[in-house]
Amino acid sequence: MGFDIELVGKIGSMALINKENNDMDYNILSRISRELKPGYVWVTSGATEIGRLDYMRRTGGELKGIDAEIKTDYAAQGQPILMETYRRFLDGRYSLRQILVEHQHFNDDMKREHLKAALLRCPAQNAIPIINYNDPVSDEENRKMEIQSLRATHEKVVECIDNDETASQIACLLKPKFLLLLTSVEGILTDVKDRSTLVPEITGSTAQEVVEGIEYYQHFCDGASRKGAAGARMKLEYVKEPVRNGTSVFIASSKYSITDILEGKAPCTKIYVHK
Repeated sequence: MGFDIELVGKIGSMALINKENNDMDYNILSRISRELKPGYVWVTSGATEIGRLDYMRRTGGELKGIDAEIKTDYAAQGQPILMETYRRFLDGRYSLRQILVEHQHFNDDMKREHLKAALLRCPAQNAIPIINYNDPVSDEENRKMEIQSLRATHEKVVECIDNDETASQIACLLKPKFLLLLTSVEGILTDVKDRSTLVPEITGSTAQEVVEGIEYYQHFCDGASRKGAAGARMKLEYVKEPVRNGTSVFIASSKYSITDILEGKAPCTKIYVHK
């Protein structure tokens, strides 16, 4: 089976934060940045939380007011910090390209093709695309109205509720060999309080068998790592379509290297069709 690129990867907000120091986890960001290479597309969360922490350091307190406006302001403050940090540690031979997306880029055929072409040019140009949802210009109420309108004319609508969905949609667009979702835990757990209940793999001889396995383990998933996140249940929902397209999915902790996860040297949940 042919693939367009090697990897679409994503890291969640809480996986980028050092909770003890209440700061960005530079060790994780520097390690990930050094591992990125042409043929990888990286989806990053973190702008809002990093912006919040930066604002607090500069002012001594948090913003007050309407949640949607606060999220906009924090995301706008955190986005340049996040990109500058990736650029600082990325291999100097490679270009970094920031691409901000919204749900409309996946629900409009022309925009989908434009985005796909831009991403597929990157490997030949030694460039690493880093993608984030465009929170600074995304108003929640407008997004809901647009989604509702799209449902009247579209059989399937992409919402981009969070960057797990964004990464999975990029994987559907590009057909990578691997889709990697990095989180603050080691994978899918049947008991979120017990690390020994890690599900090491969900597999089958056909895509339908794998999807049935995914749906079985969705029953064990509940809760999310932060306000606004969709949680493990939805992670599993989002990866169904990439699996149907032949992509192997890894859900793993950000404390492990990309290479170790893909080579089976780190604990994770691998979801794939076995040959």
